[in-house]
Amino acid sequence: MILNHRVHVLGRKEDIDTVRAPGKVVFVLDVLFATSTIATALAHGATAVIPAANESAARAEGARHAAGSFVLAGELYAETLPGFAAPTPLALLDHGVAGKDVIYSTTNGTTALQAASGAAAVYAAALLNGRAVVEHALAAHPEATILVVCAGSIGNFNLEDFYGAGYLVALIVERLGARVDLSDAARAARTLFRAGDPVATLHESRVGRMMTDRGLAHEVEYAAQLSTLDVVPRLDGGRVIRAGG
Repeated sequence: MILNHRVHVLGRKEDIDTVRAPGKVVFVLDVLFATSTIATALAHGATAVIPAANESAARAEGARHAAGSFVLAGELYAETLPGFAAPTPLALLDHGVAGKDVIYSTTNGTTALQAASGAAAVYAAALLNGRAVVEHALAAHPEATILVVCAGSIGNFNLEDFYGAGYLVALIVERLGARVDLSDAARAARTLFRAGDPVATLHESRVGRMMTDRGLAHEVEYAAQLSTLDVVPRLDGGRVIRAGG
């Protein structure tokens, strides 16, 4: 039997290095912040999402854009940056993104996207758009090794990202069956996904509980939806755009 896909999961963005990413297809997950927001923004008409390393980099990027053509959004340590739009999906939609670039800085997700930029292809994946990302990547990269990168939280493991990784692994196996070679980490993530309801799992996570305490339970429940968005965000020259766009 020929195995034409290898799939591995990294539990934290800090585990990416110069050896792991090149030549591979990377799915980056930040389920309760960045990648769910990026997928939602692009699905609702944003022209691009530009990941920024921090507040100052985001403001510098904004200075290169015409007034009214962009939205600054982001957080640091889960606090919305001063003068920025809130970084969660529904709050950002309320701000308005259609026809605009979103310049976006988060503590973990946008950093993870930038750290993976040396890969052959980098996609922003979430529960919301998992099936669209997997189907596109398997068609576009028929023999590539897939590296699923959980953003985590400042060097720590996050339950919701690992659960999201398990969903992506389950979708890959559903599509390829026995032709996929899973690492132990990929198998563990898939086991977690199979064992738990998405809404309950995200609510039980540390970040999910923090968001609920701040009145953001609706954002958690939104991010827990499985494959409701048919959008494939791909990193292209420092911008995240819809694949094929």
